[in-house]
Amino acid sequence: MERKSFGNMQCPVARTLERVGEWWSILILRDALQGLTRFDQFQKSLDIAPNMLTRRLTTLVDAGMLERRQYSDRPPRFEYVLTDLGRDFRTIIVALNAWGNKHFAPEGPSVMLVDRDSGKQVDLGLVDRNTGKEISGREHVIVAGPQADEMTRERLDSMQRLREAANEARLTEEAAEPEAPKKAKKVSDLKVKESKPAKAKAKPAEKTGKAAKLAKRA
Repeated sequence: MERKSFGNMQCPVARTLERVGEWWSILILRDALQGLTRFDQFQKSLDIAPNMLTRRLTTLVDAGMLERRQYSDRPPRFEYVLTDLGRDFRTIIVALNAWGNKHFAPEGPSVMLVDRDSGKQVDLGLVDRNTGKEISGREHVIVAGPQADEMTRERLDSMQRLREAANEARLTEEAAEPEAPKKAKKVSDLKVKESKPAKAKAKPAEKTGKAAKLAKRA
């Protein structure tokens, strides 16, 4: 079955996946960002079949992420060098590394991003360069850009309405939380009140029993 193409979608995430959505492609770029350039280097690092590596390298060259350069005439040999577009993918690789260490490395990190001078592990965060504020789900939202078509605007508007509804429900729930102890107290008071008459009824029964014994002795 032919794979669906994401290239014509307006979503930038989908368009990125069209070019690097296959996992071998991402791992090739990972190694290229670490300095690997030659076919045999990629093959050794990834333990990938030669025909699959050839296809993935060709795809990345066609996508403009890598440039194929000849470095030997006899025999003719080529290397694969990152383009500016490919080097910009470093941000994605670094983010994937941090996310993987956080969620999928219970034994501890085996690959870390560190400061070159201090050797300390980097605490990665995404910030807005205009304001210096860290990107968060509460303060930043995805909106339609100036070139968005009607379908994209409708999809994003729908998501915005869902977010607003969820936020309203959260605020309502938070506002109701302080009243919970009061309600519990009222229920407790009610149980106490209900138990008191029961004890009161038990006393006359005891007196009746004693009176019966005295009457029997007499």
